[in-house]
Amino acid sequence: MRALALLCLLPLAALAQTESREMGGHLGSRAALLVLHGSKTAEGAWQLAGEYIVLPTMQRRFLEGESSPEIGVTTLREGTTAIVFGRATTGELRGTLRDGVFKGARYAPGGQERERFEFSEEFPAMESYSANVRCEATGGQYGSTLSMRIDAGKLQSFEWHSTLAASGHACSVASLRQQPMKGGLRFASGKCSVTLREIGDYVRLASENCAEQCGSQAYLEPLFIDRRGNCQLLRGESR
Repeated sequence: MRALALLCLLPLAALAQTESREMGGHLGSRAALLVLHGSKTAEGAWQLAGEYIVLPTMQRRFLEGESSPEIGVTTLREGTTAIVFGRATTGELRGTLRDGVFKGARYAPGGQERERFEFSEEFPAMESYSANVRCEATGGQYGSTLSMRIDAGKLQSFEWHSTLAASGHACSVASLRQQPMKGGLRFASGKCSVTLREIGDYVRLASENCAEQCGSQAYLEPLFIDRRGNCQLLRGESR
């Protein structure tokens, strides 16, 4: 589920002030990535929608809830589909969200505490990251191929392609130049950029503003690259 779809879950009247957060951390003993999109209400609270992804299983849970003003008390209901409101939940995250850190506990639908969590907007530096990756990943009608070489945090070569079998539309991103980035690596060409962030034993590759490099029905799904250079896509839902 891309960010645009998640933002559509938020009330249109509250979109005057919006923000997105990408946070790395852990859920219990497992590394995880949290992505939240929020809109600020007239009362100062934040209405939130998003998802978290548990590594290395690539399982995901979708989230919906709110965060209070000032102290950031936050409650997020979780489910297996992007529409959480009005449907059976698989759990709930309760904690505080402030100063770029979200921490607390995950509870079962019956209210029992399952595990503690902590996420932060501070990601590890990647100045020493080196990789020579050639991989393919497929899911349903979607296919993606990546060729990337990085030496000590410096981009040497990059090509990322995707195709959607049903329409034949494709994306192609190449000839990128490196840009400064704290807590990761960023490469760009015009408006289109790709970022790498380290999360546990994985590196996540994601694109932004690359529509001009794609056919009208094509897109670039994020890839998770393990230490052996294998690439994985996300599952459609957690089980």
